[in-house]
Parts: sequence; structure tokens; C-alpha cells
Amino acid sequence: MASSFTFMPPKIGVLNISDRASAGVYADTPGQACVALLREWLVTPFELDYRIIPDEQPVIEAELRRMADEAGCCLVVTTGGTGPAPRDVTPEATLAVCQKILPGFGELMRATSLKYVPTAILSRQTAGIRGRTLIVNLPGRPKAIRENLEAVFPAIPYCIDLFEGPRLETIPTAMKAFRPPA
Repeated sequence: MASSFTFMPPKIGVLNISDRASAGVYADTPGQACVALLREWLVTPFELDYRIIPDEQPVIEAELRRMADEAGCCLVVTTGGTGPAPRDVTPEATLAVCQKILPGFGELMRATSLKYVPTAILSRQTAGIRGRTLIVNLPGRPKAIRENLEAVFPAIPYCIDLFEGPRLETIPTAMKAFRPPA
């Protein structure tokens, strides 16, 4: 008897928050860096929900809600808008839409970045959960995106497991996800 099960790939959102990239002033290298890392590390096929938007808190909040509630992304990674500049409001938007905040993500990302630059103490990255979506704020430079995402990604698949999201499997030689022994 044939199975009626159809594999539905999990959805992952990548949201580049940048006034200049959203206006076409410069290329969207941060968002593309995130996509490249996800493709490098995940063996699980996934559907990508990708947007570039300006640094406007109501716009960011609306897009995070859409990706979580309507698109059903299990993971949303944002790039940009995490510094102390007046228009950097990504953490505020993330805090506004999440039911649970996971401060350990930001703590680890700052500690990781401090190995490279003393200005990492200015970073305000955070992470949180909205329903069945993990939202992780990343910096806006591709090098820093890799450094930060490498640090926190081992915990991301298990975090998604804990809120009963889809199972994300990594390529162990590229990125080893941590799951406690059963």
C-alpha cells in the first residue's frame, strides 16, 4: 500500500533589515550570507522566505509576525539593525513580537564577537520565540554573521525541537547540532 504522506519542507525566513539595501543603494550581501550558511550547514531541505526591508520598527514587527504566523517559518534570522544608532531597532521589534526571550543567544554572540572586535559590546542581538518560530537577530556584516551564527547554530535545531517545530538536521562535518542523549 502506498503511503499518502507528503514531505513538506520546513520554512526558514531570512530578513535583511537595511534602509540602503531595501532602497537598492547597495547589494544585499548580509541576507545572502545567511542563506549561504543555511545551505552549507543543513541537510534538511527547506523552503526559503526572504525579504529586505527598511529599519522601521512597525515594518519589522509586521514582517516578523507574517513570517511566523502566516508563512509558518520555524526559524527566522534577521541581519542588521542591532547596533546603538537611532535607526537600529531590530531588537525592539523582536522583543515586541516574541512571547519568550532567549538572552543566552545574544550573550554568546557578543562573547564570540569580542574575540574579534572590542566594539562587540555595542551589539544588541537577541533571540526569542513567537509561537513555533525561533527569531534570531544577527549583525549586518557577512563576516560577523558567520562568526555569530556559527556560535549559536548548534543549539538552534534542538530549540526548534523543544517547541515541537520541524526537525532540522545538519551536515555533521559542516555544522554539528547538539541534541542531548535520549
